[in-house]
Formats: sequence, structure tokens, C-alpha cells
Amino acid sequence: MISRPQLLLPAAFITSLGNNIQLLGAALLLVRAQGSMLDVGWLFIAVAVPQAVLSPYFGRLADRFDRRHLWVGCDLAGAVAALALPLGLALGVSQQPLVYATNFALAVIAAQFTPASAALIRERVPATHLRRFNAHYEIALQCGMLLSACVGGVALQYFGPEPLFAFNALTFALSAVLVYLAGTARRPEELPPAATRAATRSGIPLAPLAVLFGQGLVVVTVFNALLPVLLIGEWHRGPALLGVVDALGGAGFLLAAAVYRRSAARFGDLRLAIGALLICTSLFALQPLFGVPVLMALVPLGAFLFGQARIATRALLMTSVDESRVGRAFGLANGYGLAATVVVMLVTSVVTGRSDTRYGFATVAAISLLTAGPAAARIARRRSTVPEAKVTALI
Repeated sequence: MISRPQLLLPAAFITSLGNNIQLLGAALLLVRAQGSMLDVGWLFIAVAVPQAVLSPYFGRLADRFDRRHLWVGCDLAGAVAALALPLGLALGVSQQPLVYATNFALAVIAAQFTPASAALIRERVPATHLRRFNAHYEIALQCGMLLSACVGGVALQYFGPEPLFAFNALTFALSAVLVYLAGTARRPEELPPAATRAATRSGIPLAPLAVLFGQGLVVVTVFNALLPVLLIGEWHRGPALLGVVDALGGAGFLLAAAVYRRSAARFGDLRLAIGALLICTSLFALQPLFGVPVLMALVPLGAFLFGQARIATRALLMTSVDESRVGRAFGLANGYGLAATVVVMLVTSVVTGRSDTRYGFATVAAISLLTAGPAAARIARRRSTVPEAKVTALI
């Protein structure tokens, strides 16, 4: 069967869209029922913990078994798990335990999906096309995440949660079809000898790249937990405004992906990975301070910077190890990011519960800067032995 790796892009988009609509809908249900950041925080923790624990192990599985089969299997299992929530609500099952349980199950599935999808991309896409493909793939993932609030917020306000949760199951099924149609053939060129493969690595240590990749996950996950509490719980706005704000974030990320190749050629992936993330994190603390108009201006700017950093870090992480170990690398990075998310979410939930979301945003920014700073310093020291021009030429 002919390989069609381009079909992985819409598969990733619709999976991300459906997953985050479900997570948003579940968070809004809890906000309406409890009105507490801690309840929302526990939801995101229930999603993060199984991934943090299982991702490193599942990353090794992605390097041992057929990655396409793993992706399709994750989608089919996700469709079944996603249907459990609307069916349970229709049958009168207690809402809060059902929300936690179904999202926990989906998180276990996501723990396998992340390393399997990254390893499949590295397997199917030629090294010379990785930069462009990674940009498109991050567009698919992050736009699915950011635009989910636009679709989900408006739909939840007018149609209720059950159609949204059923829609998530449909996205899983469609994704499975697309990945199956992507074919079984590897990329056309022969794999180079081991010495040549080693020369095409980025030359940057895995650990600091995993930290930067993970901190991006922390920032966007906790942002998605804080935002509904800020807009709905504190500012008493409707879900539709939440959708508009996240749609602006999606526009910022789209712009970042559109200009990424030019900015990477000018500044290099290392500078984008480090500088854009640090600036984005610093701006994070300003978002809840000046009301809706300023928030609507800062969200797309932050999404633009986050997009630049995320794509650059993904490209560097994908080439930091041999192709046969890409699943393990992304499993470790995803595991670290989600473990850090649990800690930051707990701390942010306590701080926000005792004060308000302004201090929650500031707490996330401070923790991320203290964590990403040392990783950035280690990468900067590595640059003295690995020229930037060599790194960017390889991806």
C-alpha cells in the first residue's frame, strides 16, 4: 500500500479537536456544578496522571510494535471510551464520578497515542521534509486544541454537553479511518547507515529538550483550566466568550505556523525554542490583570510565541535520538510534561482557591520560568559545541 503521511495531519486535527471539546465540556460541567478551580484542577490531574506514569513505558512499546496499528488501536479504544460519557449521563449516572472516569480512560489511551504518533511521523516522513511536516502537525494539534473552545463553548451554550461528547467519539472513528488509509509503506528512501543517522541528529541532549517540550504542555494545559474559571467563575461571562478568546488563540498559533519556516531560517530552532517560550511564559502572568479587551489581545500574542517555541522544540526533540528510539524520547518528554502539569495544577489550584486567578496565572509563569531557565542554559552551553547552522540544516 502506498504511504500517504499527509493523511496523518487531518487525523491529528480531528482527534485533538474532539478530545479538547470533551475536556472543555467536562470542565464547564464541573464549573457550573461546583464553581471551584480545585474541582477543575482535579479533572486535569485525572487526565495527566495516567499519561505521566505510562508515557515512558508506552514510548518503548511504540518503538517495538507497528506504530500505525498502535495509532488506529488508540483511536478505536478512544471512540468507545468517549461514548461512555453521554451514555452514562443519559442513564442517570452520577455526573462528577462519570466525568473523572471517562476522562481518565481517555488519558490512558492518549499516553500511547503521543509517542506512537511521533514515531510514525519520524518513520514515514523524509528528514528533509520534517521541519515543514512538524509545523503542519503542530498546527493540527494546537488548532484542534485552541479551536475546540470556539466550537465547544458555543455548542455547549446552545445544545448542551451530550452532543459534544458524542462528537468526540465520531472524531476518533474518523481519525482511525484516515490513519488506516495512510498506508503501510515506509518512506521511499533507504535508511542510511548508523554513522550517517548519528550525524543527522540535532546533537542536543534529550533531557533539556524534554523539559522545554514538557513546559509548553504545562503552560497550555493549566491555561485551559484557568481560563473557564476566570471568564465564567470570576468575570461571570458565558461560554461563547470563552470560545471567542480561544479562537483568537487559534489564530495566533496559525500565524506562528505560517511564518515558522522564515523565523526558523532567520533565528534558528534553538533560539525559537528557548526565547519564544520564555517570553510567552512571562506574558502569561499579565493576561488576567486588565479585563477582557487586554486578555483578547494577549492571548493571540501568547499563542503566536507558544507556537513558534512548540514547533521548534518538537523538531529538535524528534532529531535528538535515532529514529528507532523516537517513541521513547517522546514518551519520556510527555511523561515529564504531564507529571509537571500535575504538580503545577495542584499548586495553582490551591493558590487560586485561596485568592483568585490572577495569582494562579502568576504562579504558573513563575514556576515555568524557574524550570525552563536552567534547561535553556544547558542548551545554550551545548551550542558552543554544536553550531546552530548544523542543527537547523538537519531538520
